[in-house]
Amino acid sequence: MTIERDGLLTAAPASPAETALEQAVRPRRLADYIGQPRLREQLEVFITAARRRGEPLDHVLVHGPPGLGKTTLAHIIAGELDAGLRQTAGPVLERAGDLAALLTNLQPGDVLFIDEIHRLAPAIEEILYPAMEDGQLDIVIGEGPSARSIKLDLPPFTLVAATTRAGLLTAPLRDRFGIVQRLDYYAVTELTDIVARTAAIVGVPVDAAGAAEIARRARGTPRIANRLLRRVRDFAEVRGDGHIDLPMARQSMDLLQVDAEGCDDMDRRYLACLADRFGGGPVGLEALAASLAEDKGTLEEVLEPYLIQQGFVARTARGRVASAKTFKYLGLPPATDLFAG
Repeated sequence: MTIERDGLLTAAPASPAETALEQAVRPRRLADYIGQPRLREQLEVFITAARRRGEPLDHVLVHGPPGLGKTTLAHIIAGELDAGLRQTAGPVLERAGDLAALLTNLQPGDVLFIDEIHRLAPAIEEILYPAMEDGQLDIVIGEGPSARSIKLDLPPFTLVAATTRAGLLTAPLRDRFGIVQRLDYYAVTELTDIVARTAAIVGVPVDAAGAAEIARRARGTPRIANRLLRRVRDFAEVRGDGHIDLPMARQSMDLLQVDAEGCDDMDRRYLACLADRFGGGPVGLEALAASLAEDKGTLEEVLEPYLIQQGFVARTARGRVASAKTFKYLGLPPATDLFAG
C-alpha cells in the first residue's frame, strides 16, 4: 500500500476535524481554483463545449504527485457540469460486481471518480473498456456451457480517473481517455495565495509574510501547505496571540523540523545516506531502502519526486546520484562526477 508522508505527517490518519476542514477549503468551481493555469483554461473550454452541446464531458485522466489536487478537480468537474459525483478508488474495487454496481446506479450525466486507477485488477479493468467506449456493460450470467453474456446500456457518464503513477496504466485503458492532464508542483506565489485563502475561510489571522513563509516550505504541494498552516496555527495560539506573522511561521517550522528548502527529517536522512554513506552514488533504490529501513515504494513515490524536481537527486540507469546542491545543502565537501542540480 502506498504511504503518503506529506512533509510533517505522521503515520496516524487525519482526524475527522481535519478531514472536515479539508472539505471546507476545497474549491468547488474553476474560478476558485488557484494554480495550474494551462490545465484550468483547457478544462474551462472542454466543459463549456460539452455543456453547449448537451453531451457528457469526455473521460478525464489526471495524474501527478500526491497532494496536488486530483480529487479537488474531480469535484470541480462535477460542480461545473451540475452533475452528481460518485467516488471510489482502485483498491476498493475487488470484484467485477463492485464496479458493475457503481455503473448501473449512475444517473445520466453523472461523474464517476476513481482514485488510484492504476491499482485496478485486470478483470475489473476489462469491464471499463466497453463502458467507456460504447456505454455498455457486459455481464456473464451462469457458469460453464450454459453461461451467456448480455449487454446492458449505461446512461451517459464521465469517468474522471486519478493516479500518481501514470506509467503503470495499461495502454488500452490510457488510450480511452479523451482528456489527459498532468498536475505540476505549485509555485511559491500560488501556494501563498492558497494559504491566504484557506486562512480566510477558517478564520486564521495571517499576514502576507507569514503566508509566504509557509508556502516556501510546503514542497510545492497545496495539501502540505494547508496542513502546515494548521500546525502553525496551533503554535500561534499556544505560544503567541494567534496571529501568524513571519517570526511565528519560522519558529513553528523550526519546531516542526521543516527547513527553508521544504525538507524534513526523512528527506535529510535520505540525502545524507546518498551523499555520505554512498559517496553521492550512483546507488540502487533497493540499497538505499535497506540502509534507511524504508519501503522502496515510499522512497520512489513520496520522497524522490520532490527531491528530483528541486535538483537534489537524479535517477540514472546506474542508480540514484546526488547533485552538487545536495553536498552544499548538507555542508559536505563535494564528491567527483556530480551533476550540477
